[in-house]
Amino acid sequence: MFERIAELAIRRSRLVLVVAVLALALMSAVGAGAFDKLKGGGFDDPASPSTRAAQVIDEKFGGETNLVLLVRSRDGRVDTPAARESGRALVADLKKEKGLSNVVSFWETNSPGLRSEDGREAMVLAHVTGDATQQRDNAQEVLDTYTGTYEDTLTVQAGGGAAVGAGLSQQVVDDLVLAEAIAVPLTLVLLLFVFGSVVAALLPLAIAVLAVMGSFAQLFLLGSVTDVADTATNLTTALGLGLGIDYALLMVSRFREQLAAGVGVDDAVRRTVHTAGRTVAFSAATVAAALAALLVFPHYFLRSFGFAGVGVVVIAALSTLFVMPALLKVLGHRVNSGRLPWAKPGRSAARTPLWGRLARTVMRRPALTALPVLAVLLLAASPLLGITFGTPDERVLPKDAESRQVSETLRKNFGGSEDSALHIAIGQPVDKAPLASYAGRLSELKGVVRVETSTGTYVKGQPAATGPADSALGRPDAQRISVVSSLTPKSDAAQSLVGQVRSVTPPPGAHPLVGGTDAVLVDAKDSIADRLPLAVALVVLTTFLLLFLFTGSIVQPLRALLLNLISLGATLGVMTWIFQDGNLSSALGFTAQPMEVSMTVLMFCIAFGLSMDYEVFVTSRIKELHDHGADNETAVVDGLGHTGRIVSAAAFLLAVSFFAFGTAEISFMQMFGLGSGLAVLLDAVAVRGVLVPAAMRLLGRTAWYAPGFLRRLHTRYGLSEGGPEPTPAPGPATVPPTHMKDSTGV
Repeated sequence: MFERIAELAIRRSRLVLVVAVLALALMSAVGAGAFDKLKGGGFDDPASPSTRAAQVIDEKFGGETNLVLLVRSRDGRVDTPAARESGRALVADLKKEKGLSNVVSFWETNSPGLRSEDGREAMVLAHVTGDATQQRDNAQEVLDTYTGTYEDTLTVQAGGGAAVGAGLSQQVVDDLVLAEAIAVPLTLVLLLFVFGSVVAALLPLAIAVLAVMGSFAQLFLLGSVTDVADTATNLTTALGLGLGIDYALLMVSRFREQLAAGVGVDDAVRRTVHTAGRTVAFSAATVAAALAALLVFPHYFLRSFGFAGVGVVVIAALSTLFVMPALLKVLGHRVNSGRLPWAKPGRSAARTPLWGRLARTVMRRPALTALPVLAVLLLAASPLLGITFGTPDERVLPKDAESRQVSETLRKNFGGSEDSALHIAIGQPVDKAPLASYAGRLSELKGVVRVETSTGTYVKGQPAATGPADSALGRPDAQRISVVSSLTPKSDAAQSLVGQVRSVTPPPGAHPLVGGTDAVLVDAKDSIADRLPLAVALVVLTTFLLLFLFTGSIVQPLRALLLNLISLGATLGVMTWIFQDGNLSSALGFTAQPMEVSMTVLMFCIAFGLSMDYEVFVTSRIKELHDHGADNETAVVDGLGHTGRIVSAAAFLLAVSFFAFGTAEISFMQMFGLGSGLAVLLDAVAVRGVLVPAAMRLLGRTAWYAPGFLRRLHTRYGLSEGGPEPTPAPGPATVPPTHMKDSTGV
């Protein structure tokens, strides 16, 4: 297959490039509409009790409250005649909006819960209709129309889930633009430093552009047939930019090495595709396999990253395999044009003695050199002992975001807020007496301020004054109950309350479903916990099988899995120390809160896949040297000498594309960017540079052990990164066989 790709590039290079340009134009045109197809949210399980509760409330009662307008009167109080008149006019206008339902206000109900304790603020509650995309658009329209000053007597601010979602969607776009503006120029500077040639440095960026534009096009197509989270744009951009550059870096480095050895252009293209091309294909398979594990989760936030992540890896690999050889054929020796003053003739990014010397030093004293590194990584992982998990809320936005300010005001100035209440949906008829008894028991739970039902409002087990709006909570075939608490949303106590509410004995024949923000969090954690073992098992099994087929050893996959888990544990521990414990919060500008559970799972899968990427680069070269008769130490030293610089350069370039998202205003995107970048660097430097040679020295000959029947299986079905050598075209230049045996492709 790789020989056919090479021949296509050699014989039809200009046709391939024309097709690539046309494809780029088409992908750009299609991808321009990607943002209109993407949705916010996606953090809840569609089959969970909280989601089903929301569905019942949507069908029977017009939807849960997801928009809160915080209204202040310029007269000082919201119950003055002028404020009442303006407030009722505001509500009347809101009820005319097609995108709103269930509009309820203080001025209609006189409910004390809808007025602040000092009487200076009031709430208007509403449900923004539609799916996630429609809610985002409808909410933004309401915000644009009504926030600010109303009739010169009221000031209006918007909060609630719909307002937060609208803010997140816009912030995602802003963060993406800023991250690209930082990553692309910085990457170009680094490529110039690595290659020392302007033309060679621009080639990886050309592949990156194809990968990024292709990723936007596939997001448009995916968004047309399934739910895709809007934050998937950040992942696909980072991965497309990083992997496109990394894969192209391998190809360009190998091609320049062949030219420097005196090989003709056509043969250099053949051997580049045959070696580096195989590396790209196998690397893409390992990363895609890790990301595919996200598809086992029911949350479309994670599933969309699985679809989009696998897609962008495939696009980056195909662009590298087909377009890069054609570019190299057309350029030939001009690939070295634009040489920079500091670059030495014949300079290559592929080999450096530094990594070989490091490996030799480590293998002479494996315990002395590896134990300090291992101790630092384990210390970095120690914050995981106190890790807690949450789901995104208004705190992930900047402190000056209006929806965040509204939520903070509601918690501070109101005696329990409907915005964070638990909503109980009963989809069966319930008699008044059993319903009242049930509500009374709910109101006795610790932290509950009041319970509102169609039969009245209950406080501490006793009925209180019934407001006019209470009748809207009941239907002949269904009932809705609102449990308002004074607990901090998403706190341990608030999550515990969800379990307590669910354990209260319901009325006879009733099957209550508990929803609301805290119930969504509890259900999301339970759902991910249920599927996480399967996802981890798939990642581990796939990795083990691929590495066994590649090395013929059962020890090497186990060693790789153990070291990868240590580096991943260190990464997640550092992220917990920063984003949960609040260290560096002032410098990075975020609010400390529990680790976002979906983003933590996503970061694990991405970092694991990329770690296996570099594992293959290093181990395959070591294995090949070992198979050719080199002793264990020589194989490791020479293997790292061949691969160390290219792995470190690739890792650093990929980390730059992730670190650029550290500038994001959304805190969980900051965590994703910084965590993924740190994981890549830790793996490339600490693990590949120190722990791998130490482990290989300590394992000795057992590093390549496999039972007899597995050795026979590997002999028959195992993978060889080098594969059979391509038949070179007749030409004056040849390359020693050792160059052809560079299984890393560099």
